[in-house]
Amino acid sequence: MKSKLVSVAFAGVVCAMMLAVSCTTVRTVVLKHETGESVVLAGAQPAALAWLPVSGVPLRVRSTYLPSSNTVDYVEGRDFVVDYSNGTLARTRQSRIPDFQTNMLYGQEDFDHSRFPGYGNEDFFVYVDYPLTTPVAWPVQSSQAEFLRNTQMKLKKGGPFKIVAFGDSITAGSNVSGAEDVFWQRWAGDLEHRYPQAQIAVLNRATGGDTSTQGLERLQAKVLDEHPDLVLIGFGMNDHNVPKFGVPLEQFERNLGVMVTRIRQETSAEIILYSALPPNPKWKFGSHHMADYATATERVARRFSCAYVDVFDNWQLLAKRKKPEDLLANDINHPNDFGHWIYYRVFCSIGLTQH
Repeated sequence: MKSKLVSVAFAGVVCAMMLAVSCTTVRTVVLKHETGESVVLAGAQPAALAWLPVSGVPLRVRSTYLPSSNTVDYVEGRDFVVDYSNGTLARTRQSRIPDFQTNMLYGQEDFDHSRFPGYGNEDFFVYVDYPLTTPVAWPVQSSQAEFLRNTQMKLKKGGPFKIVAFGDSITAGSNVSGAEDVFWQRWAGDLEHRYPQAQIAVLNRATGGDTSTQGLERLQAKVLDEHPDLVLIGFGMNDHNVPKFGVPLEQFERNLGVMVTRIRQETSAEIILYSALPPNPKWKFGSHHMADYATATERVARRFSCAYVDVFDNWQLLAKRKKPEDLLANDINHPNDFGHWIYYRVFCSIGLTQH
């Protein structure tokens, strides 16, 4: 059964849990402060933050995900106004914040991206830091340590340890500002910090545009020939597209099963399967059944006793107040830097790294 997430107030005595998973196996992280949350602002329309900010505590709103010498810090009252009770931001008339109404895809429905050369949202994001009025349990992810015992043993022992990241353009890091911001790179950095005795090598073997069928064709050269210790597998985004471009759900599930079987037959690697974010519902070529592909990914993980990272449900929980455009770098299906942070935080909850 697909995991259902429950948001839990920090002050409450409510047990955040997934269906069919006991409370003792669920790892929850209490989020008290949001850092670098992305949003686009159109005209003077209010845009919602994921959570309610503490009233009266100034928000930091800037032009880049990570502060740098090129960062523009926007000023409340001059560039934006805040409705603290509703948790929204809006541009002022004289704002220096880019107006999302000038984005070529603004207002487009059922759009074909190929008709809009130069599309994308990178030039329109602002990034917000703020404390939460009520801390929340997010992400909610069951510990996967029982499926990663060999990984933990090897990391503790030390010596060479090879991780292969395998998937589509999301895993490849398309539209991310820097390689260090890709979710699995950040997570691997945490592994290096926790297990300094391990000599961790992380290989990017993802290919933009691939479905699970194409991934299966590349499995030998991209994964098996590398003789990895741990393989991260993330497909589904391209599989879920309309029939002409995608892969039917049943075939997708079979493809993942074959990948897992072959990796186990030909290497000693353990495997982490992870679901994908939902793409922009206004995009013409999405079937918009990503929940089904996430469920299928989890089924494969359960059938083969692999680790599973529930990106899809946790993304939905954080983004329930936000526009898809707030999080999509290409306005279609690539997470921006903050979107990769969402993936990263869920990975951090599976039991290998400290929070």
